[in-house]
Parts: sequence; C-alpha cells; structure tokens
Amino acid sequence: MFKSQTNLTSIQKITISGLVIALYVIVMFLTQSFAFGQYQVRIATSIYGLAAIYPFLVVPLGIANFLSNTLMGGLGILDMVGGFFVGLLTAYFCHALRKVNVYLVGLPILIIPTLCVPIWLSYLLNIPYIALVISVGIGQIIPAVAAVLLIKYLEKRGKGQ
Repeated sequence: MFKSQTNLTSIQKITISGLVIALYVIVMFLTQSFAFGQYQVRIATSIYGLAAIYPFLVVPLGIANFLSNTLMGGLGILDMVGGFFVGLLTAYFCHALRKVNVYLVGLPILIIPTLCVPIWLSYLLNIPYIALVISVGIGQIIPAVAAVLLIKYLEKRGKGQ
C-alpha cells in the first residue's frame, strides 16, 4: 500500500532509504555500459523522482550517486563528491517542483546533471564543457521522462487503494 511520508515510522523511512540506495546502485550497475559513455543515459537518475513523493529520500539519493560513482565511475574523489551534491540538488528540486506540478519533476533531472556534471568532467577528461553539456543533456532526456511517468504511476496507485 502506498503511504504518505507522514504515516511512515522512522524505521520505515530508514528501510525505504536503504532499499532506494540499493536499487539506484543496482540499476547503475546493470546499465553501466551506457551510463558512463559518450551519452550518459543514466536510467537510475529517474529514481530521483521518488523524492517528489518522499522528501526524506533527498540525502539517501545523494548517497546513492556517491556510491555509484565510487564503485563504477573510476574518476576519483571529485566525481564522487560532485555526484553527491548533484544528487542532493536534483532530488531536492524534484520534491520542490512537485508541489507546483508533477510534470515539472523531470526538469531537475534534465537540467541539474546536464549543467553541473560537465563542470568537473571537463576538467577530469579534458573535454570542452559545452560538448559535455550536450552529451549529458541528451542522455538525461529518457530518465527525466521516466521519472514523471514513475511519479504519476505511484500517485495513481496510491489514490486507487
């Protein structure tokens, strides 16, 4: 049953947080062949949309990005810490924009990684910032749409029970 976050106990929030972190890392692992390529199609970033319903997931989603960059990224501490902050910002703005309209949940997933990740990737990979913005941006379109569909589905299921 779909519960609002106000009905969840601390234990349930911790459990859900752990499951979401694990889900994010597993999805990244299974999709790493195209999540770290020229067009970084990171299906796992659609999971940020869950913060639109459960704002307590903002920090766990930042941690999930940190872990995936640590385990699979291979670009070092700058990528790990940068990913953590991008995860926090993206998840937070998914929650904030959901209050306005569910369709806006996809915007932070599209915009924040697209503009922020190339900041350090251009330094680490010696590739021009604008080329990385285009590359990352193209890859974020699918996760942004998937996040909106995920939230709409979960909200529909929650109201139907």
